[in-house]
Amino acid sequence: MLFTKDIGIDLGTANTLVYLKGKGIVIREPSVVAVDVSSNKVLAVGLSAKEMIGRTPGSIVAVKPLRYGVIADFRSTEAMLKNLIKKSSGSGLFNSARVLIGVPSGATEVEKRAVYDVVKNAGAKKIIIIEKALASAMGAKLPINEARAHMVVDIGGGTTEVAVAALGDVVSSCSIKVAGDSFDEAITAYIKKKYSLLIGERTAEEIKLTIGSAFPYENEGTMEVMGRNLIDGLPRSVEINAEEIRMSLAQPLLDILDAIKTTLEKSPPELAADIIEQGIVLTGGSAALRGLDSLITKQTKIPVTVAKTPADCVADGLGKCLTGEFLRTPDSDMYYD
Repeated sequence: MLFTKDIGIDLGTANTLVYLKGKGIVIREPSVVAVDVSSNKVLAVGLSAKEMIGRTPGSIVAVKPLRYGVIADFRSTEAMLKNLIKKSSGSGLFNSARVLIGVPSGATEVEKRAVYDVVKNAGAKKIIIIEKALASAMGAKLPINEARAHMVVDIGGGTTEVAVAALGDVVSSCSIKVAGDSFDEAITAYIKKKYSLLIGERTAEEIKLTIGSAFPYENEGTMEVMGRNLIDGLPRSVEINAEEIRMSLAQPLLDILDAIKTTLEKSPPELAADIIEQGIVLTGGSAALRGLDSLITKQTKIPVTVAKTPADCVADGLGKCLTGEFLRTPDSDMYYD
């Protein structure tokens, strides 16, 4: 059957979420595709493909088709979208009145066009593209239609979007290619340098989730990490602690703090005063990093809160656009027919 309802797609570097009008978020899958190299056939998409990362034979490659919030592998992204749409609608095709999709505010026209093309090829009839930061603010239930300013910091897998919104639009923003993936890379580099131990992407993510933090916390623990010794090539394990991981994350966290300060500096003085009073809201999957709100509060002297469901904010914001819970219509943003 054909899928006829409006749809919102949060096409993220780490995860892709699909929002159906009237049903909410129906798909939440890792943005990973497993491909058979010899036949170029897609073998798995989402969680099943993510489980293959670092464990595939030479004939199979598990790839992340998005990099820094934009499309890096067109064919794999198209295959992933078709698969996820089929899961959500029961059909490989959909004839939607509107498809809303969020992109980083720093995306170029070429990158936006690539997003349009891949969604169009997946079967969409009309595509509307809006900034992720704006959708995230709506999903966090910030009253951005009013004259008072609100700041949202959306920390995803590939990018961090910082935006000040007022009167239903973005007043000032900053997009940097530093986010959750950067945290994982920093952990990997630290363990490689200090312990001469090579760990995989999944292990780095597990370390981040288990003992990773941006600020000291009570009952900090340790973790045994296994990998390959770079000296003799044999498997080896080391014990690391939370303070070490916090040190390894210092640079990407500093980059995010700089983006927040830059956005505040670009904001009109009256709106900056609003932000001091209203505070900063963190959204995105990587906003859940332990102690991140405390670190930002300490460095900016502005109260910081984490959205109730930070990883869902962009998708929920797209849903608000679809249901008309927004001052402007999404059509006022860039779109292609």
